[in-house]
This record gives sequence, structure tokens and C-alpha cells, in this order.
Amino acid sequence: MIPVQLQPEPASFDANVRAKGLAHLNAKGYALDKPLPSGATIEPFWRGDCLTELHKAYGGICAYLCVFVERCTGGVSVDHFIAKSALAGLAYEWSNYRLACSTMNSRKRDFDDVLDPFELEPDLFHLDLTTGRIYPNPALGAYQMVQVEQTIQRLGLDDPLCRDMRIRWFDDYLNGPLPDEYLRKKSPFVWSEAKRQGLLLTAMIRDEAQ
Repeated sequence: MIPVQLQPEPASFDANVRAKGLAHLNAKGYALDKPLPSGATIEPFWRGDCLTELHKAYGGICAYLCVFVERCTGGVSVDHFIAKSALAGLAYEWSNYRLACSTMNSRKRDFDDVLDPFELEPDLFHLDLTTGRIYPNPALGAYQMVQVEQTIQRLGLDDPLCRDMRIRWFDDYLNGPLPDEYLRKKSPFVWSEAKRQGLLLTAMIRDEAQ
């Protein structure tokens, strides 16, 4: 994971999502400052046009897996970072939405032990570019180390499929070769780790020329 900057909400969001959503909650009699009642269902106004805008605002990058997800796959979703079940009033707030692939969203669910991409400090997660392994920065203090480890475990960020995806992105980048900017747009965590480790092709070529 890498830090993600909150993007401005679309001009249409207030009318199409927030206003409709709050009116819906009020009609249901659900308090905005309390959890939703057990088993309650609410209208998903965050889908449709809002999901399209969210995908556009964040460049199609899953906030947790840090890879581009195509809309046509059906694998893109809105994650409510603070779960709808925990606080009803945030169900229709743009600032509570994280663009997430369906796998990461289903793993996170309503757990609260996952680090928020919007509040991440840089360099918390490191990556072995030969194995695809993700792990905490060894220099972290005990508290942050636990937070990073919990996030990796909860989201399954180090499972074999995630490792394989990262390996393939870096191998394709090296063997393509692919432009640095393409890697940054499609797999920004791999790009940032390649940059940190001095393994971007442009940097290596520049060093060889000096």
C-alpha cells in the first residue's frame, strides 16, 4: 500500500448521492450518528455514476492492492472505509469512499484493523521485487509494525496471487520494456518500490551513462 490523496468530490455528488442518501436514512428512521440496525439494508446510491466518478478520480487504482482495475471486469467497487454498519451517516459521504477491487473489499468488510490509505505515512510497506513479497518496513517502531502486519494479514496482500501479480508487473516492465510512467499509472506500488530501490530503468540507464 502507498498513500492516497483524497480527491475532490464530483459536482453532482451532493444531489445524486448525499442528499438522496440522507433523505433515505431519515425516511427509514435511522440515526446518522449511530450504527445501522442489525440486518438493515439501505439504497446503494454510491454505485452507478458515483462509482464511475470514483474510478476516474483515483485513476482506476485500487486503494489497497495498488493496481489498476478495469471497469469492464465488474471488479471495481466502493469500499466504505468506516463501515456502513458502524456509522450510518457516513454511508453517503465521498470522503469515506475508497476505490477498491472486489477482492479487497470483500476481505476488508467492516473490520477496523486496516490502515487507511488516505492517512498512510510514506514507506510503511516494502516489496521484494523478485518474489512479490510485501512486508513492513524493518525500521518501523513496534506499534506501526503491528498495524502494517495486521493490514497485510486482513487483506491477504501477501497471498500467492498478489505476489504473482507484482512479479508479473515488474517482469513485464523490465522485459517489455515498458515506460516508467506506464508502470506508475498501472501498478504504482511496484513503481514506487522500484524507484526506492533504484531499479527504475531510466535511473539505471542514467547511472550507467555517468
